[in-house]
Order: sequence, then structure tokens, then C-alpha cells
Amino acid sequence: MKEKLANEIANLIANAVIDLPKDVEDALRKAMENEEEPAKTQLKAILKNIELARQQRKPMCQDTGTPTFYVEMGYNFPYKDVIREAIIEGVRKATKEVPLRPNAVDILTGKNSGDNTGLHIPYINWELVDGEECKITVMPKGGGSENMSTLKMLKPGVGIKGVKKFVLEWMVEAAGNPCPPTVVGIGIGGGSDIAMKLAKKALLRKVGERHSNKEIAKMEEELLNAINSTGIGAMGLGGKTTVLDVHIEIAHRHPASLPVAIAVQCWANRRKSLKIDKEGRIWNID
Repeated sequence: MKEKLANEIANLIANAVIDLPKDVEDALRKAMENEEEPAKTQLKAILKNIELARQQRKPMCQDTGTPTFYVEMGYNFPYKDVIREAIIEGVRKATKEVPLRPNAVDILTGKNSGDNTGLHIPYINWELVDGEECKITVMPKGGGSENMSTLKMLKPGVGIKGVKKFVLEWMVEAAGNPCPPTVVGIGIGGGSDIAMKLAKKALLRKVGERHSNKEIAKMEEELLNAINSTGIGAMGLGGKTTVLDVHIEIAHRHPASLPVAIAVQCWANRRKSLKIDKEGRIWNID
């Protein structure tokens, strides 16, 4: 089972770096149709790049990212013991076969492992859920957009108004650095670590998918419109579309803390998922 799953993981990663999700591509296409020059030409180039990646079966970006995984594992799923090693082996296999750019560097020596594995890399977020199935999602996270992610411990007194002010000011400061148009994930509440985990997980939502809480959904729309009103535009060249969407996830907080994390994802908002059932059958899902 481990070898079979490792091969499927390698294929999943390959598809993630080659085939952009439909919701993201549709949003880019809509932005291009509504833009003026020079942003229109830049978005046309991005869309052409997406097309060529599929045709030639090559990564859409030279930065194939840090391999980041989200695993939702049923309490009664029978293959718990092979998932971690299958993911690691799948990353090694994909690095060699796709190929992926090696992006795992030792923090002390600066030595590249050469296969995208190392201490805590690939990073796996684990969640136990009801049932007998397992869902695995890969999100290759590019370094340029990751560098524009941030966290701030706000004073609770600033409230939601202060949260929105912080997010807008940060995205203005980020400008063209994260390769816009971006998708912005925001985590509010919990502690510092919880907020950032929520912000990154928010990036897994499809473009246009709103939070179930109506107030948070309204906040997502407000921030989307506010950031796009800055005119930063595609690749920072100016235009109407700086972000494709804003997704917010929330947690209860300590009375003395208001953590706000921002995880920025470039236009290459890559993600793919698969499921495994109790019989060991594996299939790809949207």
C-alpha cells in the first residue's frame, strides 16, 4: 500500500504544479477580460503560461514551492501507519520525475537536500475526522508569496476595524512582491500559531467560496474590494485586480490577545486532492 500511495502522491504533486485549478484560472480569465493595459497583457501572458504548462506537462512556475500537505484522516481508516512515509517518498519521486526544483535547505549549513525533504519538510497538517476514508491535499507554496506572509498580535481594543486596517496596509506594503493577482488567507484569533495555521488553510478554499458566517463573508468581500481599489494590479503593474479573493478563518481568542495572520498565495494558487477508502482504492477529487 505504501508504494502504491507514494506513486499516487507523486502524480498528485505533478498535477498540482502543472494544472491550475479551474476556479483560479476562471478568475484570472475574468480579470483579464475586465482589465486595461498594461495589466491585460500581463494576465494574457499568465493564462498563456497556464496553457503551455498543460500542453508540455511542465510546471507552470520555476518555483515549485515547499510541499505542504493537509491530511484529513478518518478515525477508522486502516492505513494510518503508511501515510507519512508515502507522502515523503512521493515528494522524492515527484522531485526526480516531474522534475521539481529542490527547495529544502538546511537552516545552518545552507545545504540543499536535493529532493525537497528534510527536517519537518514536507510539512504535514494532520486532522482526525469521523469515518473510514482519508483525504490528502497538496499545496505547493511558493517562496515569493510566502515572504509576504505575516503575523501581528493586535490589541483587542482595535476590534474588527483594526483587523481590516492591518490587512489592507500590509497588502499595500506587499505591493507586487507576491506576484499578484493573489489569493489572501487570513486567520483571526486563537494564538499566534493557530492564526497562521488558519490563514494557510483558508487558501485551500475555492475562489468565490464564502465563509459560512455571514459577518465574516461580508468582511471577505469588503477586504477584496478594498485591496483591489489600491490599483497595484497584476505583477504590480497597475490595474483593477490585485487579489482574486480573500478568505478568512476564525477561532476564539484570549481576552488579552487579537492575533491576525496573513498568508499570501501568488496567482499560481496550486492545490490538488485525493481520497483513499478503507479498501485501499485511491481517486483524485476537485
